Amino acid sequence: MGETKYIFVTGGVASSLGKGIISSSIGKLLQARGYSVTIQKFDPYINIDPGTLNPYEHGECYVTVDGHEADLDLGHYERYLGIETTKANNITTGRIYKSVIDKERRGDYLGKTIQIIPHITDEIKRNVKLLGSKNQFDFVITEIGGTVGDIESLPYLESIRQLKWELGKNALCVHLTYVPYLKAAGELKTKPTQHSVKELQSVGIQPDILVLRSEYELGMGLRRKVAQFCNVDEKSVVQSIDAATIYEVPLLMQEQGLDETILTKMGLPIGNQPELGPWRSFLDRREKAEETDPIHIALVGKYDLQDAYKSIREALSHAGVYNDRKVKVDFVDSEKLTDENVAEALEGKAGVLIGPGFGQRGIDGKFVALKYARTQDIPTFGICLGMQCMAIEFARNVLNLSDANSREMDAKTPNNVIDIMEEQKAITSMGGTMRLGAYECALEPGSNAYEAYGKEIIKERHRHRYEFNNDFKDRYEAAGMQCTGINPESGLVEIVEIPKLKWFVGTQFHPEYSSTVLNPHPLFLSFVKAAINQ
Repeated sequence: MGETKYIFVTGGVASSLGKGIISSSIGKLLQARGYSVTIQKFDPYINIDPGTLNPYEHGECYVTVDGHEADLDLGHYERYLGIETTKANNITTGRIYKSVIDKERRGDYLGKTIQIIPHITDEIKRNVKLLGSKNQFDFVITEIGGTVGDIESLPYLESIRQLKWELGKNALCVHLTYVPYLKAAGELKTKPTQHSVKELQSVGIQPDILVLRSEYELGMGLRRKVAQFCNVDEKSVVQSIDAATIYEVPLLMQEQGLDETILTKMGLPIGNQPELGPWRSFLDRREKAEETDPIHIALVGKYDLQDAYKSIREALSHAGVYNDRKVKVDFVDSEKLTDENVAEALEGKAGVLIGPGFGQRGIDGKFVALKYARTQDIPTFGICLGMQCMAIEFARNVLNLSDANSREMDAKTPNNVIDIMEEQKAITSMGGTMRLGAYECALEPGSNAYEAYGKEIIKERHRHRYEFNNDFKDRYEAAGMQCTGINPESGLVEIVEIPKLKWFVGTQFHPEYSSTVLNPHPLFLSFVKAAINQ
């Protein structure tokens, strides 16, 4: 196609309007027209990455294949586009400043006074263009976190202003705003949108396209008014109203010609309609699945927040669609689970998923849930810390090691069935103790995991510090818990399962990160199928 085109997505009026969904939807439509697309997220906070953030602050921490801890919007990008993102797809203000300060300390700036403009903005621009120059994508979509008017977003907006000037027709700004409905007046109000656009214009950016987020249908009169007040043509004002599922948004955008408007504004031929057959098939199948009686999956964890387990919830949803059954995820607070109330809490649940996490809080409730699910033979899936809890519960109640624990929870435990292992240090980069990113795993033929994947060698993403202690492996296997997935390089255990139960599988890795709309994750498919047959 020639030169890479750059699309910037900004947000105004309020946060959490769904810039990630709009960015992903634009990407999906362009990809379906045959263009190569990638999306990056710029986050205005000063943390180097979200790895240290509490999920209540920022939702789940997503992990890329190259081991970068990233914003959860990268999960949307991957689920929509079926691409693998990397460290280059998520930049924070902290990383921008650190890079500039490191260069200054090395003397790269030859004694110049370091300033927001040009040094910080140049570093932002360099990172925007990096993906285009490195990989020759047709389109690079850049989502700017936060809301226009936030003090921390200003350097990003200044960088966009400069890039739009430098790149001409090869750069375009899509601005997402909110149109509230005033119940007392019975009216939708465009004033917040007008102010948001004025705010953008005040920093030198004229948005090319406006996406109006609303819970109500926006009439043509209202859209015409917005176009007039905000200096955009009518075709460039698009509404984004609540949909039954986020996966309908690309089709709603296409119906309004958003992709055609983008191509026209960037001087590209419109050509054929986007090839969205498989996407539509998924949505048709989802609609039929939604009409079935739901199966209830208990998600046992300590964060009662949708976004804290975003990828797990989406992976379960995908698996439900491909099993032609509605999956209802019921959060169960592990901090409140006891031997006395567990039967009531898990009553009517077709499956139990023990969530990942760090630290001691809520862990005893996970042991309670696991003991109940194991003894009652309810299909059970343990992910990361969930898998480690499986090992600890089994050691305590089957191997009769009542003080078995993870070294993370009890540094002095004599039965350290979960610990930091020497083998792990050998395969973890730069001598760190955290295993991050994709690692290989060899599956044992005949196991549940092998049957699900249908192949012997897989690669999955990790985010953890502690491992299954191989010193105890023989005792586990003799008592009925098999180690069915092993890292071929280090011998570390990746998967445990109890073959005599219907479906009882724990993975040290995070399979949820690689479940996409068109390629649901095999382990989630297998787990949901077992829950349906329960």
